[in-house]
Amino acid sequence: MLSIQNIPVSIGGKPIIDGLTLDVPAGEVHAIMGPNGAGKSTLSYTLAGRDGYAVTEGSATLDGDDLLALSPDERAAKGVFLSFQYPLEIPGVPALTFIRTAMNAQRKARGEAEVSAPEFLKRVREAAAKLRMDMDMLKRGLNVGFSGGEKKRTEILQMLMLEPRLLILDETDSGLDIDALRIVSEGVNALRSPDRAMLVITHYQRLLDHIRPDRVHVLAHGRIVASGGPELALELEREGYDKYGKAA
Repeated sequence: MLSIQNIPVSIGGKPIIDGLTLDVPAGEVHAIMGPNGAGKSTLSYTLAGRDGYAVTEGSATLDGDDLLALSPDERAAKGVFLSFQYPLEIPGVPALTFIRTAMNAQRKARGEAEVSAPEFLKRVREAAAKLRMDMDMLKRGLNVGFSGGEKKRTEILQMLMLEPRLLILDETDSGLDIDALRIVSEGVNALRSPDRAMLVITHYQRLLDHIRPDRVHVLAHGRIVASGGPELALELEREGYDKYGKAA
């Protein structure tokens, strides 16, 4: 599904990622863990197509399609979704309007019919109920005045509505209390599917207690230096990243 082969990434000429290779098959959840500055968020932005993240070698493909050759909106239409560590606020644009516009833009790009207003409202009510969200909140400007937990729930709501093929979660647990973490994780787990892949980026084991990964990778100094099963995250929780930083 997702295949990254030997990519370097630089920002403004400064190298951040150095020859990273990673494969995430359909149906699997892979976790990326590592210290601050390792390149975790850089990897997520690169896959989503953020401007200014230069890749000069290697390849990154989704279902065989060259992601690096596509614009951000084309990647989204192919099924790439990035959940931000710090979701942006968009004053004046109600969350409901934002989500429906995104859905219909992606459907149009894929040659599918737009979703009608009644069908959209039915779907969004069902998704909001799963996340214990008040519909009145979704009539407000996107993320404006939302708590950290509300912002993250809104992003999970977007995932449930858009049904992406590749989910990239960039420190989704950041700023969440215990209850919000559980609810958000339940929303993510509801999207597990044999034809969908997830890349979960986190510092801490606590998120992986709720979203259990198939594989865990350690990213240090711009490259993956170790991979293993869920037990690797437990080892990192006990021992830290120091030895992996030295190995890199």
